[in-house]
Amino acid sequence: MERPVTARLPDRDVSTAKRYAARPPERRARAMNAEPNYLKDIQPEPVSMHYATNDGVSLAYEREGPPDAETVVFVEGIGYGRWMWLWQQEALVEEYQTIVWDNRGTGDSDEPGGPYTMSQMASDLEAVLDDAGIEQAHVVGASMGGMIAQQYALEYDRARSLTLMCTSPGGPEAVPVPEETQQRMFAVPDDLDERELRRYKMQPALSDSFMEAHEDLIERIIDWRIDSDASDQALDWQGAAVQAFNASDRLGEITVPALVIHGTADEVVPYENGKLLARGLPNADFITVHGGPHLLFIEEYERVNTQIQEFIDDV
Repeated sequence: MERPVTARLPDRDVSTAKRYAARPPERRARAMNAEPNYLKDIQPEPVSMHYATNDGVSLAYEREGPPDAETVVFVEGIGYGRWMWLWQQEALVEEYQTIVWDNRGTGDSDEPGGPYTMSQMASDLEAVLDDAGIEQAHVVGASMGGMIAQQYALEYDRARSLTLMCTSPGGPEAVPVPEETQQRMFAVPDDLDERELRRYKMQPALSDSFMEAHEDLIERIIDWRIDSDASDQALDWQGAAVQAFNASDRLGEITVPALVIHGTADEVVPYENGKLLARGLPNADFITVHGGPHLLFIEEYERVNTQIQEFIDDV
């Protein structure tokens, strides 16, 4: 069943609304009707790794695409490695220089002692872009990565735009992770093996129908997570940064163009947080993905990719 994507723009952002309405009909149709068709084939490909250093912490990143093109840098969510951006990197790499990297405590990056702070992880992103010689970048972040992106825009000046998916500004008005989801993610049964454990924890982030329809893909994702996810200790240290994050009273300072995308069926970071974030940003578009789960950039990747690319093209 097709899940419509609805653009809901802040009333004050009249120029943005006009810009979207002025697009050719075929571009608007492509954004609304794109459907997944090759999920089963996607695989990470070996690439040359680069390493930036931030205060003694080694940070692994991949750099692909035309070196003279605009840069898009992706920031992943809590505990996940850079594999989570496979779908977006593949869609953008021919037109843009893309950078994907592992947060501290994840994948091929170092795991320094924690707990970590959002400011530390924003400084990690700055170190990666500085090492790559990038002056300006479109920053795409999901979940915790969206929080890092907000913090980055507040502290540094390389962000040309922000795309913020399934994330929150934090603060007293933010809607917390539902209790049922917290129990599934942290109070897991003792009798699960490692693969069963990864699947069990992932279930709140994807729809049951998607997991059933793409069993081979889910098995590969489990492989990637076993290989590159943060350790339990690093996950706790990243989680401390998420718990302490609060940009709610500073969103007005983030003046770069922003695209906020959130699914109505997000069981990890509830949909209301996306609306809250978009309302607080002075130059934001808000896109609702009806029925979209937390990992909507995987489950609804083609339509999400279209929205990201059209937004970046227009910045």
